[in-house]
Amino acid sequence: MSPAAHPQLMLRLPVWRSRLLLALLLAWFVALATRALYLQGLHNDFLQQKGESRYSRVIEISATRGRIVDRNNEPLAISTPVESVAASPADVEITPEQLARLARLLEADAQELERKLADSKREFAYLKRQLPPEEAARVVALGIPGVFLQREYRRYYPAGEVTAHLIGFTDVDDKGQEALELAFEHRLAGKPGSRRVIRDRLGQIVEDIESIRTPQNGSTLMLSIDARLQYLAYRELKAAVAAHRARAGGIVVLDVASGEVLAMANVPSFNPNNRGKLDPRRTRNRAVTDLFEPGSTLKPFTAAAALEAGTVIPESVIQTAPGQFAIGDRVIHDAHPQSALTVAQVIQKSSNIGAAKMALGLKAETLWNLFHRVGFGVPPRSGFPGEVSGKLRAHASWRPIEQATLSYGHGISVSLLQLARAYLIFATDGEIKPVTLVKREAPAESVPVISPATARQVRKMLEMAAQPGGTALRAQITGYRVAGKTGTAHKLEGGGYAPDKYVAAFVGFAPASRPRLIVAVMIDEPSAGQHYGGTVAAPVFAQVAAGALRLLAVPYDAPVDNVVLPPPDAPEIKEEV
Repeated sequence: MSPAAHPQLMLRLPVWRSRLLLALLLAWFVALATRALYLQGLHNDFLQQKGESRYSRVIEISATRGRIVDRNNEPLAISTPVESVAASPADVEITPEQLARLARLLEADAQELERKLADSKREFAYLKRQLPPEEAARVVALGIPGVFLQREYRRYYPAGEVTAHLIGFTDVDDKGQEALELAFEHRLAGKPGSRRVIRDRLGQIVEDIESIRTPQNGSTLMLSIDARLQYLAYRELKAAVAAHRARAGGIVVLDVASGEVLAMANVPSFNPNNRGKLDPRRTRNRAVTDLFEPGSTLKPFTAAAALEAGTVIPESVIQTAPGQFAIGDRVIHDAHPQSALTVAQVIQKSSNIGAAKMALGLKAETLWNLFHRVGFGVPPRSGFPGEVSGKLRAHASWRPIEQATLSYGHGISVSLLQLARAYLIFATDGEIKPVTLVKREAPAESVPVISPATARQVRKMLEMAAQPGGTALRAQITGYRVAGKTGTAHKLEGGGYAPDKYVAAFVGFAPASRPRLIVAVMIDEPSAGQHYGGTVAAPVFAQVAAGALRLLAVPYDAPVDNVVLPPPDAPEIKEEV
């Protein structure tokens, strides 16, 4: 039966509908063709990006951090390559069994790992930083797609605790956190680079496409430190702190000619190679960041101010009897009462009364000016982060008793580095220069502070202090003339001075005929029965200075039998302020 025989079976559609459908189909094909032309011919970045995202990656190339070396090019801080485990979450394919094994190898929480790997929006994630090579190899052996190794660098310190306070340390990203690592971050860090690579499904690099940015390694930092002297200073300081059961100690060794710091050590110390648990109390560089009252080590500056002002000469006689000196309602004492002493003997025997009378014979401004010009009350500008300026009150506010106690180092606070630098005026012809922890390429400019005549006069007094009759007999060195001054100061505690807590100090230089080294030693709270600077700190000076002078091949300036120690039963010349 044909549709023509039955009209009801025939479907008659309007012509416009077929034409509309044809127009829509043609428009759709034109749109597709236009889009294809646009994407593939005019704007193909999108498709390339999507395609490359399946295999192409831009990875960062770490820059090697610059080395820190001593003045003889011995390494003090170096960066060694290590492997870190990373992942590209979008490419990771991992089974529960593999996840459990990976968590055990990395000593990590399985749920935390799963959370990191499930974040497919991230192209990169660290799973564990800085693994030993054998552990990294075991992770790779798991063959987990999307998990790979990333080359990094870890800081290593060959000298360990010996240079810890000086060098500091870096964090897990190899960025300086303390001390010189922090101070010279801009010079040591370098700039990382990047490159484009092709990775397979296992996350392994199969082709290096191009270098985008070349890494710039950090520069080498050469310090003024001599590693041999640094070890010697640390060893002797550590032994002294242990022997006297002290709370802490510090030592600074300066080169007289250049103002360079040849050694700087503190006890207690820490191991910068093990940064898991660091006690902040052990990490600070006490020689630069801690303050203490210098005690009698300041008396030579009082004598120098009086000599410069012309109020005394070395032979001037000062009456110190009967061992007490009243100023208003306060009384100054001498630990070893004397009678009449010359200015030279005041320094030799460390008389508080003699120093106080010299200071009171001066204008307050005169004494303050000398203290200020040698660097007390201002930062030493060594370049070390956190260095302190100390405390030196304005002279206009001084009362007579304060001026008197300042003469022997009470009522003023300094750092050990400041104190060592100040003694440059006695080791030279009255000049001072800036100190540095970085090796100098050219001599530093010196600034005159006192006259050469005054410097030589005080130097002779300091040499007398290390001879029979002085407070520093134990500072003597075989074959060398020594000059220096002891200090024994009560510690401040609770707004007053603790009767049984002391800071023992000694600052000296050798050879006295032509000074080459200044060594400053501070022992905090010795508690083994002895607390005087002459018995606690001076022997450290002797051991360090003797070893250093021989290492530097400094010629003798005295007979080899020059050391004259008192007999064991001889009374000790006491010193206490």
